Amino acid sequence: MLRCQVGKRDLGKRIDALIVRNVPNVRKAVKWNSPFYGVEGKGWFLGFHVFTQYVKVTFFRGTSLRPVPPGGTSKDARWIDIRKDDLDEAQLARWVKQAAALPGWVP
Repeated sequence: MLRCQVGKRDLGKRIDALIVRNVPNVRKAVKWNSPFYGVEGKGWFLGFHVFTQYVKVTFFRGTSLRPVPPGGTSKDARWIDIRKDDLDEAQLARWVKQAAALPGWVP
């Protein structure tokens, strides 16, 4: 059980590092026990949440990304579920860059 938790912690750190590398001056916050990422004056573009078996990365304007991330049925948001060994860093970086350039979600 502990090994599973450590694996997801490492995955969360990898996702965080990828976002920081690809979005200069990214803003970070924790909302509803999940990390959120935004750009000053533009709102939040991404959040992720750790579940038992995977990490869900949500793009708040995901329907505007190309290709559109596969998860989700809400009006604008789309997400991907990432398990330890299936992180496609190149695709995630492309989505992160696109998402950061869009107007974000403002609560």
